[in-house]
Amino acid sequence: MTQDELMVLAIQKATEHSLSYTLVCAVVEQESGWNPWAIRWEPAFFAKYVVPIPNLSPTEREARAFSWGLMQLMGQVAREHGFANTYLASLCDPATGLDWGCTHLIGRLKTAGGDVHAGLQLWNGGGNPNYADEVMARMKKY
Repeated sequence: MTQDELMVLAIQKATEHSLSYTLVCAVVEQESGWNPWAIRWEPAFFAKYVVPIPNLSPTEREARAFSWGLMQLMGQVAREHGFANTYLASLCDPATGLDWGCTHLIGRLKTAGGDVHAGLQLWNGGGNPNYADEVMARMKKY
């Protein structure tokens, strides 16, 4: 898919989830640069959130500590939201990753009482204190 096609899909998924499409597009740009195949290993996330979970296969343990696809959704977070596909790599499918990423973003925004800035900081997990400002600055492009 081209970036224009991905953007159309992101707008569609944002609308389906009653989210601002400018927000979803800005998160996608910030997280993956519109690369649906983007993945990133998060060793601190692995140690804090995945290691304590018993009885996971080695592959599942590792996969839960990667962020996947356009919105860079963490595998563990997807599982917490009920993502049941055997392969977390399927979050790299643009429609799948956007659906589950939007679901998680809604949760972060609700936790923040609808405050977009605070919700984005929750999305980021505190790794970048400028994250929300960076995403919100990107929203103007869309």
